[in-house]
Amino acid sequence: MNSLEYIEGIQKQFKYYKSLGDKTIAQLPDDKLFWQYTEDSNNIAIIVKHLWGNMKSRWTNFLTTDGEKEWRKRDAEFENDITTKEELLAKWNDGWDCLFEALESITKDNFNHPIYIRNIEHSITEAINRQLAHYSYHIGQIVYVGKMISGKEWQSLSIPKGESSAYNKKRFSTPKHKAHYTDKLIKRNPN
Repeated sequence: MNSLEYIEGIQKQFKYYKSLGDKTIAQLPDDKLFWQYTEDSNNIAIIVKHLWGNMKSRWTNFLTTDGEKEWRKRDAEFENDITTKEELLAKWNDGWDCLFEALESITKDNFNHPIYIRNIEHSITEAINRQLAHYSYHIGQIVYVGKMISGKEWQSLSIPKGESSAYNKKRFSTPKHKAHYTDKLIKRNPN
């Protein structure tokens, strides 16, 4: 696999995780985005705010500045001060736009450029994989909270319970082919 194939594949993985968050947010009534299990728990809005702060810091001037920007106020990301779904979505989309713009800036010519996060050198793949793991962790939290809130109304974002055999039968009924595992998952619409 060459560097550009890696970037193409990783973009699809980030899009997949973004789609899980998008589909969870779309399933919930606006007020439930601010529901907290306990006073000390993070609600979906707080998790989105933290992801936004991290994405803006890590991906702004990705190739030329440390990923932990001086202007980032990480502790403030956990303050419960987003009040509308519109504000939540603006931060959500702004963070993802910053990430995808940075990924688009990576070429075969700059792929070996060192990346710094809190003064620690990373290869581009290490920096990207670090963030993919971090974001999937928090998006899993968003999905879990959304599922708790929705209860029996929850619409599965992957293979629904009890449908694994049918899903596998369909997948194995087609010839072997090259594809990214997220291609059909991103397009699935739970609504």
